Order: sequence, then C-alpha cells, then structure tokens
Amino acid sequence: MGGSPINDRRQLDPAALGDHIDRLYRAAWSLCGSREEAEDLVQETFERVLRRPRFLHSEDDLGYLLRVLRNTFFSSRRAAGRRPQTTPLPDDIDLIEDRTAPAADSRVQSAELYGAIARLPDDFRDALVAIDVVGLSYREAARALRVREATITTRLHRARQRVARELANEPPPGPTTPPASAARRH
Repeated sequence: MGGSPINDRRQLDPAALGDHIDRLYRAAWSLCGSREEAEDLVQETFERVLRRPRFLHSEDDLGYLLRVLRNTFFSSRRAAGRRPQTTPLPDDIDLIEDRTAPAADSRVQSAELYGAIARLPDDFRDALVAIDVVGLSYREAARALRVREATITTRLHRARQRVARELANEPPPGPTTPPASAARRH
C-alpha cells in the first residue's frame, strides 16, 4: 500500500541553502527593485528557514524557498507600511570609484530592468521571476506558484510585454481613438 503522508516528508537540509543563494538573490532583486534590499531579503529568508527544522513534502527545495522569500517580502512590506518613513541620504555625497565594479551603464541597465520587474503586478512578477530570473521550468514554476502551466505561460508573456514596453518608454496599450479627420466624417 501507499506510504503514510508523514513518511513522505523530508527535512530541508540547512547545509544545502547555499546552493540556491544566487537564484534567490535574483528573485529577491526582482521583487524589491534594489540590490541592497534583495540582500537583506535573502538573509531574512534564510534566517526564517533556519529558525526551526522545516519538513517538505517534495524534492522541490527551491520552490519552497521561493515561497518563503515571497512571503517574507510581503510581510516586510506590510510591516514597513506601518512604520514612519525615513529620508534618503543626499545625492551630492562624494563617492570613491571602484575600478573592479561593473561599468556604471550596465549597473543602471540592471537597476532599470529589476525596477521594471518590481513594478509589475504580483502575479506577473512572480511568473517572470520564476522563469526568467530564477530559471525554473514552466512545470517547476507552476508547482512553486501553485497554478497551472498555462497560467504561467500567459502571465509570463504579459509580464515580458510590460517590461519591454516600460524599458522602451512606450505608453501602455489603451483604447485607440480615431484621428480627428475620421471623426468629422461621421
């Protein structure tokens, strides 16, 4: 006969968390739109997971970690909404050049891309992050987000369109109005 549900569970191996850090970081950056916030989010996610033993029902560690990351992100956003707002540092602070850092234009492009992803509606952003940023298959993404593969396909397509339009500085599609000359003929 089939095994009991308790026997099908396995404990998440804390030593294996490092195997997923790059993908989680990229997912976090897509959620936050900021590298610094992404680093904090990944750290907080790992802290939550390591706080107590975690038992999984499948072999999908990454899917589980992505759900924890996403839940941690939304929990922190709700908590931040209840706190007083802080002001950023002035922009005129002198900076020291780091010659080993990537070129400024590539950092700007990455920041624009991740910012555009962060501004997507939640469902679209989750699909795009799972497929394009983290590199999950459509099946893995559907399982991690608990939706059908067809839903992932649709959301991913729409998310890519919105990001491309925003990066090209195109206005979102809307109802078209006939030219003024056509309106007068009627």
